[in-house]
Amino acid sequence: MKPNDLILESSLYLQQHAHNPVDWKPWSQRAFEQAKQENKLVLVSIGYSACHWCHVMEHECFENEELAAYMNQHFVCIKVDREERPDIDQIYMTAVQLMTQRGGWPLNCFTLPDGRPIYGGTYFPKDQWMNVLKSLVYTQEKDPERVLEYAAQLEEGVSKSELIAVPSQIEKWSEEKLHEMLVRWSRNFDNLEGGPTKAPKFPLPNNYLFLLEFARYFQDEKVKNHVELTLDKMLQGGIYDQIGGGFARYSVDMLWKVPHFEKMLYDNGQLILLYSEAYRFFKKVSYKDLVYQTVAWLQHEMQDESGAFYSALDADTECEEGKFYCWSKEELQNLLQEDFEWVKAYYNINQRGYWEDEKYILLKTESDDYFAKKQNWSMETLRKKVTEVNDTLLHERNKRIKPGLDTKCLSSWNALTIKGLCSAYQAFEDEQFLLLARKAGNWLLEKQITNGILYRNYAQGKTSIEGFLEDYASVIGAFIQLYQLTAELKWLDAAKQLTEKVEHEFQHEESKMCFFTTKNSELITRKMELNDNVLPASNSIMANNFLFMGHYFRNENWLSNAEQMLANIYDGMEQYGSGYSNWGILLLRLLKGMVEIVAIESTSETQKAIATQLNSFSLATFHLEIPNAENHKSDGIYVCKKGICFPPIKTSSELVKLL
Repeated sequence: MKPNDLILESSLYLQQHAHNPVDWKPWSQRAFEQAKQENKLVLVSIGYSACHWCHVMEHECFENEELAAYMNQHFVCIKVDREERPDIDQIYMTAVQLMTQRGGWPLNCFTLPDGRPIYGGTYFPKDQWMNVLKSLVYTQEKDPERVLEYAAQLEEGVSKSELIAVPSQIEKWSEEKLHEMLVRWSRNFDNLEGGPTKAPKFPLPNNYLFLLEFARYFQDEKVKNHVELTLDKMLQGGIYDQIGGGFARYSVDMLWKVPHFEKMLYDNGQLILLYSEAYRFFKKVSYKDLVYQTVAWLQHEMQDESGAFYSALDADTECEEGKFYCWSKEELQNLLQEDFEWVKAYYNINQRGYWEDEKYILLKTESDDYFAKKQNWSMETLRKKVTEVNDTLLHERNKRIKPGLDTKCLSSWNALTIKGLCSAYQAFEDEQFLLLARKAGNWLLEKQITNGILYRNYAQGKTSIEGFLEDYASVIGAFIQLYQLTAELKWLDAAKQLTEKVEHEFQHEESKMCFFTTKNSELITRKMELNDNVLPASNSIMANNFLFMGHYFRNENWLSNAEQMLANIYDGMEQYGSGYSNWGILLLRLLKGMVEIVAIESTSETQKAIATQLNSFSLATFHLEIPNAENHKSDGIYVCKKGICFPPIKTSSELVKLL
């Protein structure tokens, strides 16, 4: 079959649809011009390469000759990779949610030739899809005025969906706001299995970073215990790949048992950070093991030769979800021989681990300490045995057909992973983590930033899409972290240039919030991303960046931006703690005050000591060129807070004691 126009695209998701009989077009103004000329409605169909239900709908509908012929006759059909173009996804996801009160992928939204949405939904089975197509064509032909009226109403709804009410004055920050947030939020804590009292369960790393900081700040034992329970249950569950490392996107149940088997870079980068920070707090060896295993998986499976990390591993192999990861009892018995009996208990080859079709998901229900005691083994013996079994199973698993790998590299997701690797370096003082972070950071500097513009994607050796706020904000945050751990000025210089770009190209003049797209966006409206979700909201990341950069460069506008952005959402954030967790971290920083450590001409030993002591409320400076170091000398380490500095410290041990 002759391929459609998607054959020229670098996106794996678009390539997956290049041989459909549907005459797919990539997103472009030319496609909308064609719709105007031919007086056709437009289908904007959005998904991503690792999406299970996207594959299902493709097979049922988009590979069907009859359906494809009808679509080609009556519609201009556009395919969008949501990971490359989250800006498009935001617009049409909002429209579909306004129409149906639900969303997800695949996302299928029908629009007028000017891009205004008129109807949409997520997954449609074959017969329902044909009915939708015919109904839309009939309505457009018989009642076009009604369609235009609905499009106008929907466009207004999309445009107003995230308007910001700017308070007349900034309130005084209060700890009570955070306590009220936790009282409401904790009503939905699952105190048996961790996480929320609902399914599906997503890891939501930023939620638990905030809760960890809250527990530390307020010495709250209940919150601390909930975080520890959740992290323990997640690492023991089927959502974590017990033998290969790395987390799946979510579990479909309350037990963290059955995962939606796709593995996403953005989840794993953030979870490396979360478990590294949790190790610094709880000192649990299981958290350390998880970080090392997950980073090893990233290196072996997900790293490009440039140092960047790929986007995703598919949920499916051979059109079957999870086939790569699950085992039959017979397979395990044949492979493990005399080890099978204890492995059966360790990995729950029983009713707890049973999934479907005589397949088991490997998961744990006990800590390694407890299991070793039950077996009368030392921890050293158990670790050796588990390593040998995992190596055997991995070797066998690698003979299977592997899930599809999406080799595009995205700036924002790599930046989140850099921060995770930096946190791992701080927690474990292992140089390999910092080397990986620097290599990915250098890829961003050398490949993704051109003439001051940050690009989002990198595939087949090229970039093609200018970055969104998500990219700028995440990369700035990663560069701040890299500067603090390497004392290399290039990272902070680049962060400053990108912060200035955000201020000029993305920021709303009155609210100081930032649009997701630049001034030059071609979409029907510009949206602002405000709520934290599986990714922190790009505005909450940027508000925290403004705080750090404002301190570094003594820039009152940037400091004011951080406070104004928080003030915009302050009234009401207690209603939905999970959706304002990264904003909550900003509030904690403003309440506590940032600690500034200035160490000019410091030795590598001192720099490493500082790196391992830095936390969420501190920043380090190593160069006199940076304004917050101007009044300091190179005669020791200065620790300052709220404009007051302690006498200079001479040794790193004194610093540890003071901090």
